[in-house]
Amino acid sequence: MPTIQKMDKRVIIVEDEDNVRETLELLLSNAGYTVKSSATGTDIFNKITEFNPDIILLDVLLGDLDGRDICREIKANPHTQNTPVIMLSGVPDVYNAISDVGANDVVSKPFDEITLLNRIERQLSNSKIQL
Repeated sequence: MPTIQKMDKRVIIVEDEDNVRETLELLLSNAGYTVKSSATGTDIFNKITEFNPDIILLDVLLGDLDGRDICREIKANPHTQNTPVIMLSGVPDVYNAISDVGANDVVSKPFDEITLLNRIERQLSNSKIQL
């Protein structure tokens, strides 16, 4: 499998738990990604338009909104439907999020850093092939 050039790859993280969001920011920044994060799903489409992410990491249970609803909206919008979304959650039925809302992948929390990075790279490889 070819390695994705991480330089210039942009990731939006939507995670309401500060410690998890900060860990993800550090992990992805150290791995060479450009990261924008938010504790809220409010105005996600403005954030997507401004930042133009290559992939979105989206928590299922946010304080203000349900990440599954946000994922449905992302996948229903013609401008964002091809952007890979990886759902993150500690909820046991998180795996249903893929078929129920169109997420490209799901990672349960607590997550293994190497597994998460591999899943991100796989999604970026898949989206590049589709283009």
